Order: sequence, then C-alpha cells, then structure tokens
Amino acid sequence: MTESCQPSPALAILGTGSDVGKSLIVAGICRLLSRKGVQVAPFKAQNMALNSFVTLEGGEIGRAQALQAQACGIEPMVDMNPILLKPESDSRSQVIVRGKVYEALDAIAYFERKKILFDIVRECYARLADEYEYIVIEGAGSAAEMNLRDRDIVNWPVVELANASVVLVADIDRGGVFAQVIGTLDLLAPHERRRVRGVIVNKFRGDRRLFEDGVRFLEARTGIPVLGVVPFLRGLRLDQEDSLDLDRARSIQFKPDLTNVAVVLLPRMSNFTDFNVLAAEKDVALRFVASPDELLGADVVILPGSKNTLEDLDYLVAAGFPAAVDSHVQRGGELIGICAGYQMLGQSISDPKGLERGGTSRGLGFLDVRTELDAPKICRQVHARSLLHGVEPYALTRGYEIHMGRTSRGAVNPCFRIEASELSVGTAMGDEGAASENGRVWGTSIHGLFDQAAFRRGWLNRARGQKGLPPISFHESDLVTTQLRAELDRWADHVQQYVNMEVIYAVLKGR
Repeated sequence: MTESCQPSPALAILGTGSDVGKSLIVAGICRLLSRKGVQVAPFKAQNMALNSFVTLEGGEIGRAQALQAQACGIEPMVDMNPILLKPESDSRSQVIVRGKVYEALDAIAYFERKKILFDIVRECYARLADEYEYIVIEGAGSAAEMNLRDRDIVNWPVVELANASVVLVADIDRGGVFAQVIGTLDLLAPHERRRVRGVIVNKFRGDRRLFEDGVRFLEARTGIPVLGVVPFLRGLRLDQEDSLDLDRARSIQFKPDLTNVAVVLLPRMSNFTDFNVLAAEKDVALRFVASPDELLGADVVILPGSKNTLEDLDYLVAAGFPAAVDSHVQRGGELIGICAGYQMLGQSISDPKGLERGGTSRGLGFLDVRTELDAPKICRQVHARSLLHGVEPYALTRGYEIHMGRTSRGAVNPCFRIEASELSVGTAMGDEGAASENGRVWGTSIHGLFDQAAFRRGWLNRARGQKGLPPISFHESDLVTTQLRAELDRWADHVQQYVNMEVIYAVLKGR
C-alpha cells in the first residue's frame, strides 16, 4: 500500500484502455468545478506524448495537462505532470522529469528507476494537494495493465497516494464496452474495486435510449452505477494528445477560393496542435499529407516539428519529398518549417554529441542556415514580432520553443524579433528564424505562433493576396480565437448534461 499524502480530496479518472477519452473527461470535470468557484488542479504522474507544452517557468509537460489547467482557470505547471515520456523509437523514450530532460531510456532501464521517479511524483502531488482544494487525477492506458502492475507509477499507486475515489471511463465507439468494463473491474484487487464509485460510457453515437438495457446490465453485473453515457460531440476543437483524426484530416479537399495548406506527416511528428487554430479559419483548407503527390494544389507546405529530426529528414528524402517541395516553391508556393522542420530546410544538421545518431546530415537547402544539435534542451515561452515581408508590420505573436538544436543564419533575413515580457522572464531578446529574400520560404523555432489572431490573419491575408484573393477582416480571426476559447465551456456543458455530476461532487466531498 502506498503512503497517502493528502489533504485535498481527489478524484481519479481511470480508463479501460488508451484513448477512451480520459483527458477530456478530466478537462470537463475540472471546468465544471472551476465554474462553481472551486480551486481545482489536474494531475497526471506520467504521460507519454510527442505533443507537449512549455510552462512559464520553462518546463515541458503534456499538452493534455496544459488544457486541463486552462479548464481550471490556472497556469500550467510542471507539478501537474512530473514525468513526460517522448518516444524516440518503439523501445526508447526521452524522459522529461519536472519539465527538464532527465535521460533517454529504454523500458527496462526506465522501470529500474521506479522508486526514484515515484518519490518525485509524490513530492509534486503533495505540493498541488497543499495549494488546491481538489485534485482531479488522470490515469494512463488501462486501469488493469496486469503485466505492468509491479512497475506502475501512474494509476493505482497514485490513487492510493491521494486516497482518491475512482471513476472508470470506457469507450463504446470502439466496440466491446461490456467486456471493457466488466473485464477491467474483474482484474482489480478487492481494495481497488472498492474505490470505483462509478462508470462513464464515453463516445456514444446514435439514440442513447438504445443503450438503456446496457446500463441496467452493467449496473446489475458489477454493482457499480453508470454515471453517464456521453454522446460523441462532433466538431469539438480542443487540443488533444497524439490523437489525429487522420481520415478526416487527410480527406480535406483543396479549393481555389481558399488558402490551401499541406502539413507533411512525419513519422515522429510533434506538436500537431500548432495547426488547430489555423485549420479553424473558414478561408483555410488544411490537410495532413503522407506522400509527395498529395502536395498538388497546396498554396502553402509546412514541415512541422519532430522528435527525431535526422530520422524524419531521411524519411522525407526516401519518400521523394525534396523534389516535390522544390517544384512547389518554383511554382511560387510558400514553404514553412517549424522547429525541426525549420532545421530541415537549412544546409546541414550536425550532431557532434550523438544526441540522435551522430555525424552531419545534409539539409534540404532551402534556407542559408545551419543547425548543430546540442544540450540542454531549450524550453521557453516567447513573445515575438513578425519581420516577414508583406505581413502586417510587427504583428505580435506568442508561442514557445522546444528544441535541442541551435540554428545559425548565414546570408538570410530573420523572420521574427523576440521581445522581453513578463511572460518570458530571462528570455534573450534578438532576431529569430530565417526567411528567403521574397519571404516565401521561412522557418522558425516558435511553436504555437498561429494561435495569435493578429499574426495569423496578417499572414493569411498575405497568402490570399499572392493568390489574387481579397483580404479578410482581422475581426474574423479574432472571432475564431474567441470561439475556440469557448470550446472548453461547450465541452463542460456537454459533460454536465450527460454525467451525473451531483454524484461526482458528493464523492469529492467525501460522501
């Protein structure tokens, strides 16, 4: 039994498997608690994701915990996600501890550090529990990962640490929901099962009345109440982790009256949320592409971030992307690189310390920049002003950097000017990124730069002008940003409508 370290009451949202919707259920509950005036914080001991966020203090955490903190109305902090695993291969991950790079480890070496890492989890949880009234915990994968029980530091050890009550989430959309719920509960130890106060059936499609018999069966078979059957909410635009609806994203059709954006799908692509707000603009068709021929019709091609820059560069070359991208540029198309994508656009990428594989690789050669991979990893929030030709002069943007490399410019102009601000204390001011003379090829290390309405609309209007389309009012982009900010409340309203929140409130109050 793990020593408890409350005082704050805690609720743990565990799942019957991965991608059942735990992150969003936590976000919805956090939002509802926050709207009631409760001081609440999210917690996930260990996360595995290539989609990350940088906190004000310059620490890296999972994007889901950043969204959950937003739902709580508080700033994200590293204590909310003490350990982040960023896969480098099928068997090895970069381990982020308290927001900073700890080491790259395979699974066996990682599990050997269980005690050290769980001590860190305990410390981080204790700080949150001292500061907030309630903690909503997110589990990982299945609540019944039997082969990992002796090495688990994210599910039941955290539940016991927090003395938390548990709600189990199942995904009916993937089928087999009865086996999911009953099988999971049957695999739990008796003292674990006693903590389970309810079940949420998530992602339901169709007439919910058709599942009333299913609810009665689950309750009769398990003796645990079904707290809600949550319908799948179409069109929800909230940042999620490593969960791309590729069928939808890859089927978007390019049209002559839109700005057509192609984002290249890299095997180790990171931070795909860079493009969520851009895709929400009505005058944009954004498509993720996996082959060079899919670039046809694009006005803009974007090379995104990557966890394994050199491997993904090899992939682009082997797949034939360089020639297709060069043809795109020769036709007058725009080419953008973000973070690793920016590094790939340069002349070379060297790895003298073997952080990836060592040696020097030839870049794609579109920009006169050179990158040297080096430690420590740079993680910081930044404010910047655009220097891109044809974009609203000095349009302000805000984002964050997460990269191991340092990129130096040759005979090429910068595309941003980093500014000091209260949100980027200690950030060095100066020029950032690089742009070709005509501004049609450019790269930057700043993630999230399209999230800012002023820069996004200024850049989009430049792209529209290059296509002979009239500009669109900046008000339209402000409206998109406002609408996306309201998505958390739309989701929270949905959860409130279909989940018995009174039971959850009572559980948190110890009743």
